[in-house]
Amino acid sequence: MPAIEVKPGIYWIGINDRTTDLFEGIWPITQAGVSYNSYLVMDQKKALIDLTREAQEGSFLDQIEDVLDPAELDYIVLNHMEPDHTGALGRIRRLAPQATILCTAKAKDMLDAFFGITDGVQVVGDGETISLGNKALQFFAVPFVHWPETMVTYEPCEKVLFACDAFGGYGALRGAIFDDQCADIDFYIQESLRYYVNIVARFSGPVLRAIDKLGGIDIEVIAPSHGLVWRHDPGRIVSLYQHWAQYATSPGDPGVTLIYGSMYGKTEEMMNAVAGGVAKTDIPMEIFDAARTHSSYILPSLWTKNGVLVGAPTYEVSLFPPMTQVLEMANHKRIKNRRAAYFGSYGWSGGAYKDCVKLTEPLEWEWVEALEVQGRPSREDLHRAEDLGERFANLITKG
Repeated sequence: MPAIEVKPGIYWIGINDRTTDLFEGIWPITQAGVSYNSYLVMDQKKALIDLTREAQEGSFLDQIEDVLDPAELDYIVLNHMEPDHTGALGRIRRLAPQATILCTAKAKDMLDAFFGITDGVQVVGDGETISLGNKALQFFAVPFVHWPETMVTYEPCEKVLFACDAFGGYGALRGAIFDDQCADIDFYIQESLRYYVNIVARFSGPVLRAIDKLGGIDIEVIAPSHGLVWRHDPGRIVSLYQHWAQYATSPGDPGVTLIYGSMYGKTEEMMNAVAGGVAKTDIPMEIFDAARTHSSYILPSLWTKNGVLVGAPTYEVSLFPPMTQVLEMANHKRIKNRRAAYFGSYGWSGGAYKDCVKLTEPLEWEWVEALEVQGRPSREDLHRAEDLGERFANLITKG
């Protein structure tokens, strides 16, 4: 895609990535893709805000050259040191050795560690403004959104917030970069939620503090490092991020995340019965096979819903390993204060349920019921499983 004017003198020069399988080496993006959004601010002085991955630096330079010769750059603004934002820095630095790098004090230390760069670096303070001529750049520290050195950059003349990882999302851009030109806004909102829970959720407190800090700024465009540029309704993505961040301290909305795994189909039989019981109520439910669904897709449901049904067999006197991995990731993301119930089969010894309880102790989950069956569930067992699902759904509905 060619460079696109966001506001007079401000250009999107992003890169679409549809070939990387795993974002951060963990989260699947094969189907959704991702964009790495960078921006040029053109005035008497020229500033490049954020970069891209090293693997995309060739296309990135083409984007820059759509607007200016990189040798004309005066400033390189590093909002965040993660390599998907800075990977192309070495090459840009060689092409524009005169450009001053602007970053936070903590980022300056990381610059030395990542790139061996110590010269031509200017630390900017929280709230500091640098003039470009008619335009200016103002910097606001937003630590732990989502690294400790992170800042955002604001251009007050055109009222554009270059938001770094805040307000971003997965999803390669499909020709249009703006929210008002997007034909499938629901896709990008869903991918923004998945991105939030995968990448930012552990730092929800800092997210809320950052939103409060930036609340007094007049913003007409939110230009994040990933995903859509929000110019028609920038408040929408802010409100969504604020809402998602609040789940860190709330029990979630009424709903059921049903996660199951099955070695030989016995627990799956029980799962279908449990799901049938939940379906007798009006409560929303999502079902995931822990062995075949990456936790990236399960976490958003766990993050937003207050009820969790775990169906898993006992494997060598322990919890089925794919389910263990899901609960460990829920622990890492600090998904707290959920209500949960367990069901599953075992061969010669139980043990899965006790592992579920132990794994979620730090999360303060309330386990309200458990149904364990040896071997294949009987018809009576399946009726009990159906009743469990209905009882649990009704309990979740009452809050």
